[in-house]
Amino acid sequence: MTPTSHVPGTSLLQQVERAEARYEARAAARERTRQVLESQGVLHADTPDRVGKRLARLGADWSQATALEQTPAETGTGRSLPGLSADHFSASLLGLERLMGRNDLIDVGFLEAGHLASRPVGRVSVRGPEAHYGTGFLISPSLLLTNNHVLADRHEAGRGVIEFNYQAGIGGRPLEPVVFDLEPARFFVTDQDLDFTVVAVAERSRGGAGLDGFSWLRLSEAQGQVILGEMVNIIQHPNGEPKQLALRENQLVDLLDDFVHYATDTAQGSSGSPVFNDQWDVVALHHAGVPLKDADGRYLSVDGTVWQPHHGEDRLAWKANEGVRISRVLQAVRQAPLSGAAAELRANLFEATAPSLTPPGAPQRLIGGGPGGTPTAASDAGFGAYPEPDSGSGSGTGSGTLRLTVPLHITVGVTARGHAPATSVTAAVDGGPGLRTQPAPPPSVNGHVSPAEADLRAALAGLEAGRARPYYEPEADRAARETYYEGLDGAQLGRQLTALLERTHERQPAYKPMRLLYPWVDLHPDEQLRSIYSGRAFAPEEFIRADAAAEAARIQRLQEMALRESALGPEAIEAEIDALEASLAFNCEHVVPQSWFSKREPMRGDLHHLFACETNCNSFRSNIPYFDFTDVEEVVRTDCGRREAQGFEPSAGKGAVARATLYFLLRYPGQVGDAARELRPERLDMLLTWHEAEPVGAYERHRNFAVAEIQGNRNPFIDHPEWGREIDFSHSW
Repeated sequence: MTPTSHVPGTSLLQQVERAEARYEARAAARERTRQVLESQGVLHADTPDRVGKRLARLGADWSQATALEQTPAETGTGRSLPGLSADHFSASLLGLERLMGRNDLIDVGFLEAGHLASRPVGRVSVRGPEAHYGTGFLISPSLLLTNNHVLADRHEAGRGVIEFNYQAGIGGRPLEPVVFDLEPARFFVTDQDLDFTVVAVAERSRGGAGLDGFSWLRLSEAQGQVILGEMVNIIQHPNGEPKQLALRENQLVDLLDDFVHYATDTAQGSSGSPVFNDQWDVVALHHAGVPLKDADGRYLSVDGTVWQPHHGEDRLAWKANEGVRISRVLQAVRQAPLSGAAAELRANLFEATAPSLTPPGAPQRLIGGGPGGTPTAASDAGFGAYPEPDSGSGSGTGSGTLRLTVPLHITVGVTARGHAPATSVTAAVDGGPGLRTQPAPPPSVNGHVSPAEADLRAALAGLEAGRARPYYEPEADRAARETYYEGLDGAQLGRQLTALLERTHERQPAYKPMRLLYPWVDLHPDEQLRSIYSGRAFAPEEFIRADAAAEAARIQRLQEMALRESALGPEAIEAEIDALEASLAFNCEHVVPQSWFSKREPMRGDLHHLFACETNCNSFRSNIPYFDFTDVEEVVRTDCGRREAQGFEPSAGKGAVARATLYFLLRYPGQVGDAARELRPERLDMLLTWHEAEPVGAYERHRNFAVAEIQGNRNPFIDHPEWGREIDFSHSW
C-alpha cells in the first residue's frame, strides 16, 4: 500500500475497494490452488504451458523437474538430487529446487543481483498541501514507473521528485539522498484502471548528479517469469521510510488477466514498488492491498481496533496484496497516443539495451523462452529484454518460424555487428561409429555461458539425476496405467484414444533431444543408448556431447549468416539454413519424419516418436516410409537396414518404431498420408505385424512411463498391445 503521511484520498480507497472485490470473487479459484500446492507442489498449480516456460527460463526442464520430484530430499548437503556432483549442481538447478520448495539455499550472486536491482528504486515525494510518498523505479534511461494514485495527473507529477539512495548504508549509517525532479511536460502516460503512471525524470539531480548513475530495470512482456505458488520479492519505501526489502515473504496465489495476488503474513507492499521473482525480473507493479474487516464490514487497524481515515493508511491491516501485471502496463503504454519527443522516449523504453549490471565474476543465470527451449546466458541481476526464442534445435527448423534475429540476438553473446563471431574452438568430440565429429561447444561467449554449453551442462546433470532413480517401477506404472485409461468403454476406441491422448498431452516441450531424450527417456536397462535402427550401443554422454557440439556449430554458422542477412534476402537465407541443417544432423530420429508434418510443434518435440539414432542411420533412412522387403528383392543394405525408393526396413527396433508410429496416427490424425512418399493406409497391416512380432519389453515400458511424466500422455500400444487389431484407424488419414 502507499506509504503516506496523510489520510488516504478517494483514488486510493477506490483502488482498495476494487482490489478487494477482485480478491473475494476469486476465493474458489484460490482455494483450488492452495489445495494443489499443498498436495502436489508448485509445478502442478499453474497451467502446464506456463510452468514449462518458467522451467525453461530457469535453465531447467520437465525431465529434471520430474527427476527431482522422484528423489527424497537430503538435509545438510545443499542439494536434493542424490549422487549429483558439485560440477553439475549449477545455479539453475538450485533455482529449480528453490522453486519446488526442496531447498531454501540461495547462491551469493542472488544478493549481489538484488543490490543492483535496488539501485533504480527510489522514494517518490509529492510536495504541497497534500504531501505524500510512494515508491517508483526507473524503467528506461529517462522514465519512471509508479502508481496512478501516487501521481494522478501532470499537475501532481509536477510537484513530485524521486529520491534515490534514501536508505541505510553499511553499518546502518544513512546514505546521502540524490533528488531528481519529475518532468511530466516531457513524458506523462497514466491509466487509472490499471493504476500506473509513467513520467520522465530530469537528466541531472538538483546537485548535478547524472540519472544514468542509477541504471534502470528493463521490463519484459515475455511469458514464464512467474507461476502460481512462487515467492516474490518487493523493494520499497514503506510509509515513506528508507528503502527496504520484503524478501520471499509474499506467495503468488492468483493470476488474473490484469492483476496478480500475493499473500503474506508479515509485510504489506508499498504502492509503486517493483515486484520481483527470484531472478530479479520485474513481474508486477504493486498498487493496492486487500484490507482485513470485522464482521460488520469495517476496516481493521493493525492493533485489531476499527480503523478510521484519520489514523492514516499505514495503520490499516491487510490480508493480501495486489499488483498490476507488467505485461499489461507495457501494452497500455504501447497503445497511448504519443508523438514527437514523447514517442521517441517510449520507443527507447522498448528498444534500449539495459547497461550491464553484473558484478565482475558474478555467477551466470540461464534463462530460456519456451518449454525445452535453448537457454540463454544472462546475469543473475535479471536485467534486459527476454523475448521468446525459437522452439529448439534439430535437423531443420519449423516452417515459417525461424527468424535469425531471435535466436541470435538472444542466445549468443557476440561481438559488435559486423565483426566475426567471438569463438575459438579446437576441441573435438570423440564420437563412436556413425557419430559425426564437430568442434566442442565453447564454454562461454563474451563472458556468458554459451547456449550449447548450457544445454550440455543441463543434460549431464539430468543424466546424473536419472542414475539415482529406479530404472522402472512396475507397480507405479501399473497404477498410472489403470488410472489413465479409466472410463474408456470400447466403443469407437480409436476416436476415444485420440481424444484422450490430445487431452492429456498437457506439457508440450519443444524439440530438445540432448536434454529430454538422451539423459533418461531413451536409456536401456544397462543405462546405454541404442541406435533404434542398427541396435548399436552408445554411452549417453557420447550422444549428448555430439549434439551439443553440433548445436554450437549451428549457432556459429547462423551468426555468420545473420551478418549477411540484409544482403542475401530471406529466400537465400532460408536456402542456406536448409543446407546448414542437412550438414549438421543430430543423433535423433523422428520415426514419423519431420517433413511429413512440416516440422511443426508439438509433433516435432513429441518424445513418444523420438529415438536415439546415429547420424548415418538417420541419413540412410531419410524420410522414406517403412517397408517390408522380401528376401529376393535387390536392395541397398547397411547395418541400419535395407532401402530402396519404395521404402526402408530397419535392421532393429521394428516393434518399437511400429508402436511409436501407431501412437502418432492416433495422436495426430490427418497429419500424414497426404503425399505419395508418406505412410499410406495400405501399410498399416505391416506396422501391426511388426508390433505383434516384437513384444513390449522393459525398455519401452520405461520410456512410456518417463515420457508420461514429462508430457502427461501415454502410448496405448505399449500399455495395451492387444488393442492394435481392435482399433479402427480410419480417422487417422
